[in-house]
Amino acid sequence: MKMRPLVSLALGLAMVSGSAAAAQDAPPPPAPVPPTFVDPDVAHDPDNVVYLDLSNGGRVAFRLMPLWAPTHVERVKTLVRQGFYDGIIFHRVIDGFMAQTGDPTGTGAGGSELPDLKAEFNKLPHLRGTVSMARTNDPDSANSQFFIVFYPRFSLDRKYTVFGRVIDGMEFVDSIQRGEPPANPTRIVQASLASDNKPRPGPRAPVNTAAITADQLSNSKSD
Repeated sequence: MKMRPLVSLALGLAMVSGSAAAAQDAPPPPAPVPPTFVDPDVAHDPDNVVYLDLSNGGRVAFRLMPLWAPTHVERVKTLVRQGFYDGIIFHRVIDGFMAQTGDPTGTGAGGSELPDLKAEFNKLPHLRGTVSMARTNDPDSANSQFFIVFYPRFSLDRKYTVFGRVIDGMEFVDSIQRGEPPANPTRIVQASLASDNKPRPGPRAPVNTAAITADQLSNSKSD
């Protein structure tokens, strides 16, 4: 049996050792870029489509993207199913920038009773129609408030968690009343998941404008 030359064996070991060291010194591969395609068909994957029925009469649909920010998507779905967003106003609406909502106090300082979320910043740009989570200066302070972008604002990229995009009804987002807060704010009448098949809210009941009788007037007086 032929013996393998010791010199060749040593050289081979050295090459393997050198390759292992080089592999250890090599920088880690870049993180995968999340897919940017957003399915515009509200009938597809309805469990990840949110309907916002607004007080301006419009219905906005935006698609949640679990591949972009799974924890934030799960939080929004939880709050939607709880009815948390029903009746909440858009409290901060800046023309040419964005419309922000999700605070039950209407001041911008409130949120849900659930714990704040860890940031899930990603490489998705803040394009028109982007739905992104609001937060304080603390990166891990997002809770329930979110905003919808009117026009691209790339300075927000990788600083706020993008978790969805409007796929229908952007014209009704454009019609949201401006202000911080607006004098006559637009509110979310009902937020729902498309998969829950909730009917759209009907018109408000008419106010009874019948004349007050003398008996009613006397009964309403305090002693």
